[in-house]
Amino acid sequence: MVAIPGGEPLIHKEIGEIVRGLVARKKFVSLCTNALLLEKKLDLFEPSPYLFFSVHLDGLKEHHDKAVSQKGVFDRAVSAIKAAKARGFTVNVNATIFDGHAAEDIAKFLDFTTELGVGVSMSPGYAYERAPDQEHFLNRTKTKRLFRDVFALGKGKKWNFMHSGLFLDFLAGNQDYECTPWGMPARNIFGWQKPCYLLGEGYTKTFKELMETTDWDSYGTGKYEKCANCMAHCGYEPTAADAALANPLKAMWVALRGVRVKGPMAPEIGRRNISSRSRSRRSSQRSAVTRPSPPSRRPRQPRRLRSARLKSSPVETSERSVSGLRARPRRTFRRSMSPFGLIAIRASAGNARLAGSLMTRNAANGSSNAAA
Repeated sequence: MVAIPGGEPLIHKEIGEIVRGLVARKKFVSLCTNALLLEKKLDLFEPSPYLFFSVHLDGLKEHHDKAVSQKGVFDRAVSAIKAAKARGFTVNVNATIFDGHAAEDIAKFLDFTTELGVGVSMSPGYAYERAPDQEHFLNRTKTKRLFRDVFALGKGKKWNFMHSGLFLDFLAGNQDYECTPWGMPARNIFGWQKPCYLLGEGYTKTFKELMETTDWDSYGTGKYEKCANCMAHCGYEPTAADAALANPLKAMWVALRGVRVKGPMAPEIGRRNISSRSRSRRSSQRSAVTRPSPPSRRPRQPRRLRSARLKSSPVETSERSVSGLRARPRRTFRRSMSPFGLIAIRASAGNARLAGSLMTRNAANGSSNAAA
C-alpha cells in the first residue's frame, strides 16, 4: 500500500500519472486530500479497487472550518465526496482529534460520516515541537478518556472505522502496545525520512539504508521524549495488526464484544526521556554486551535404560486393592491439542486393563510367572 499525503497532492502536475502507475503495479493507493481541488481534478483518475480518496475532515462544519482557519472548506469537501462517490470512487475521511473536542461532537460527526456513506479513520494529534499552538495537543491519559467517552456514545451504532479493533481498543486504554516506528515508512523529495513521518531526524537515500541504519529500538513512548504522548495510527496500528496475527482469538473477541469503555486501563509505559546523545551511547553499549550462554541440560537417558531402571524398582500393591478390581473393558480419555490451542477431550474404548493388578505387579517386578 502507498499513501500519498500532503501538503496537498492534487496540486502536483503529474499526480494523475503517478497514481495510474501505482495502480498498474497493483499497489493500493490512499490519496490524502483536503478535497478543495478534488471535484475539479476527478477526470485525472479512474475508479479502481486499488484507489481510494482519503478526505481530511476534523469534525462537523463549525469545528472543521475553525480547525483549518477558513470558512466554507467543510461544504466544499462534502460536495467533492458526494461527486467522487457518484462517479464510482471509494472515499473515506480522516480526522485528527485535539484537546477541547467534546466527545458528543465527535459522536455526531461519526453519525454524519455514516449518513454520508464513508469510512472514517481517527488519530490523536501528534504534538509537533515547532507547532505554534501547544495547548490543544492531547496527552495519553486525556486521549484514552476521550475515546472511551466517544465509544460509549457509539454503543449499538454502525460507525465504519477504517481501523483494526485492537487499535481502537488501544485508543481506549485497554492495550499497552509499544510503537512500531518502521510500520509506515515515509519518503519525500529529500529521501526516506527517519524514523517516521511525524519525526524528522534525517534522511537516507535508499529504503535498505533506512531499515539498516536507524536505531529503531530508541524510538517510541518511554524511549524518546518527543514520543512521550504519541498514540498516532502510523506507529500503533502496525503494532495492533501484528498483535491480531499473533492472537486471532483475542482480536475476534474484541471485534465481537466491542471496545471496553469501563474498568481499569492498561498500565502506562514509563517515560525515561532519553536524549539523542544517550540513545547513541546506549546503542554502542548494547552492541558490546555479551549475553551469557544458557545453562547446560542433563542429557536424557535412552529409553531402554529408563525401562531397565523402572523394572528394577518393585511395585507395592495390597491384596485388597488387587482383589477389588474387575477385569472388564473401561473407557479411557485422551487429551489432544486442537489447532486453536484449546484442549479437546476424546473418549476411546480401552481393552481389559488391570491397573495395579497382580499381572501388572508381576510384570513390573520381572517375575517369571507374569503371564500366568
